[in-house]
Amino acid sequence: MKSSTVPDGIPVLSRGRHRTPRRGACFMELASVLAGERWSDHPACTHPLLAELAREVNDHTSDAARQQLAPLIPSVVGRRGDDRTWLTVAVAVAASPILDVPESAQRVLSAGLLHAERLCADAPDLASTRRQARIALDQVPGAVAWVERLRTRRRTSAQAFVKSCAPTMVRWAVEGIVASGSPDRDRRLRALLEVGIAACPPPDRVDAAFPGTPVRQPVR
Repeated sequence: MKSSTVPDGIPVLSRGRHRTPRRGACFMELASVLAGERWSDHPACTHPLLAELAREVNDHTSDAARQQLAPLIPSVVGRRGDDRTWLTVAVAVAASPILDVPESAQRVLSAGLLHAERLCADAPDLASTRRQARIALDQVPGAVAWVERLRTRRRTSAQAFVKSCAPTMVRWAVEGIVASGSPDRDRRLRALLEVGIAACPPPDRVDAAFPGTPVRQPVR
């Protein structure tokens, strides 16, 4: 049951997880409906990191603006990505708001980008993602210096990046936008989700897997 629009009669978007449609629906629960899957906010139709981003944006967007996210729901259906997607989405999402979030968020995002940059060095086809990480890092030298003073530049394994680093980068990007107090927070959150969607390849562009990174669903 795939469609280009959200079907009539589907509940309006609301925060959090819902046991049944009668109690409401979040972004990814509606995606599960469009994909013809069992009702879930962790459907198999979407890469786990992109789904994590969608849930975070859904929950941090104001009630007044949340319904404007609905047209993006079909865009995540079928975007299962591949193991490289953990890097492409994490880097794109972290790099996008890094100049406009509080310093505490910049430091966390910088630490993640440094780890991602090193992992990308092992995959020649991720050269553009590596450059994207470096460009973002060069914009926040103070945050990078703070990370380096903590001596956190030890190598992070691909598995550790999947399990902890990538989801943390996504959460802090969203929470950084919220903490910035920007009056256009909702617009920026939607734009961040669009960045994440663009960084996850559509079904016809899935490539070979990034070695050693098991696909795991972050726990909500």
